[in-house]
Amino acid sequence: MANQKEYIRNRADSNISKIIIDRDLCIGAASCIAVSGSTFELDNENKAVVIGADTADDETLKMAAESCPTKAILLFDKEGKQVYP
Repeated sequence: MANQKEYIRNRADSNISKIIIDRDLCIGAASCIAVSGSTFELDNENKAVVIGADTADDETLKMAAESCPTKAILLFDKEGKQVYP
């Protein structure tokens, strides 16, 4: 079973309702932070964590997820369908 951390979004104007970070895939590249530093940071294990699930709009959040070289950031819509990757 993958080591995944789930973060719920409550942003009213968002179609993305959940962010999951697969900690087994995360290599600490920090590209997500470069795109959306208000959403992500690295923890003491040099793994990405969400610090502000509702801070970025959907477009920025998707760009941050797409920037991850290992596809460790998974995005889900309000129906629970995975929208990235």
